[in-house]
Amino acid sequence: MLTKELNTEVWVISDTHLIADSIHDNRQAFSRMQKTSQGKDLYYQETVLKAFRKMAQEKKPAAIVVTGDVTFNGERVSAEKFAEIFQPLKDTKLLVLPGNHDIFDGWAREFRGKKQFYAGEISPAFWKSIFYKSYSCAESKDRSSLAYSVQLNPQYLLILADSNYYGKEETTEAPHTRGRINKDQLNWIEDQLKVASKNNLRPIIFMHHNLYAHNPAVNKGYVLDNASELRRLCARYNVKLVFSGHIHAQNIMGPQDMTPTTEVVTSSFCSNDQGYGVVRLHSRHITYIRKTFDMMPYLTEEEKQDYTLAHFHNYLENLQLGSIAADLMQSDLRKNHNSIDLVREMGTLFGRMNYNFYTGHNHMKSAHLDKIHGSRAYQTLIKQHPEYRLYLKTLYDTSDHSNLQVKIRY
Repeated sequence: MLTKELNTEVWVISDTHLIADSIHDNRQAFSRMQKTSQGKDLYYQETVLKAFRKMAQEKKPAAIVVTGDVTFNGERVSAEKFAEIFQPLKDTKLLVLPGNHDIFDGWAREFRGKKQFYAGEISPAFWKSIFYKSYSCAESKDRSSLAYSVQLNPQYLLILADSNYYGKEETTEAPHTRGRINKDQLNWIEDQLKVASKNNLRPIIFMHHNLYAHNPAVNKGYVLDNASELRRLCARYNVKLVFSGHIHAQNIMGPQDMTPTTEVVTSSFCSNDQGYGVVRLHSRHITYIRKTFDMMPYLTEEEKQDYTLAHFHNYLENLQLGSIAADLMQSDLRKNHNSIDLVREMGTLFGRMNYNFYTGHNHMKSAHLDKIHGSRAYQTLIKQHPEYRLYLKTLYDTSDHSNLQVKIRY
């Protein structure tokens, strides 16, 4: 048991995608990788995570749970650096679970000058060794995977599932995007749910892949291949809360059909606006609030002199918007070379709509949304890119539902 306190605070982050500074030199090859990393920040994550750890040392949550993709592409050195960064924590336990980019990822690389080189990958055994502090907190460990359970306090049991496909040895192949919980692990999860029921513990499941489809247009490879099986367990044992990541978008979905579970997907910590979740667990309810990390108070005086670090959210926003809009604008400039202003409007609109979805700020009044849909930029965008028509319609929500906070009652 991590704490005997009934009122307990836990933080949740996801998709940190750390690449250790020691395996790149900030030169051409690494710069090319940054430009194709879909808006992830690869340069400053060691600094960012150290600042986040300092905040944890000050505020002392009971645990920080990381729902996968701890590393950029499964570099063993990056996982070791992540563990090293959080090593000084005393009052807070670090609980990690792997994502699809962490175990036997054939894209693991280090970058020197103009070239890439194979980097050492992470085996399941190495993962357990590197994050031995997490596994030392376990009440139970699944023998068929990297899943384990942790009793948080006298009322809550945390089940950290392993939802990833990976092989039995190092590979040169791309990592799987899809996820599944194997049959043995499902049996183990059910055993944990039975233990929770017998001991009047409320279970919370954490995993990398999603239980629900959080975007009706884009969900292939993100929702568990066998989500229906886990949903049946959630219904049978009244699991009211699941946390996941993977899609890099902040999203909350309430109970679906016969499944009583609310799922919170945490956005990527290395992009957008450094979102993280604050979960407060009480006797009769749980509250979740998404916050953005302000790291300025936790930077050294020297780091505060770095303009990018001092304006980090602007840097991340520009990185994300530029990544989203770049390919679109390049193709549209060829079609509309005499309408540069229109192309710029289209790129800005497309980038902003995606950015708001990723950060969970995608709710607006119907009248405002109608104005967007009626704009010249939007109409030209869906005419020239019919493949985006359904996707763009899914990005905004005019209901009173929030993706930034939720309250679960028992």
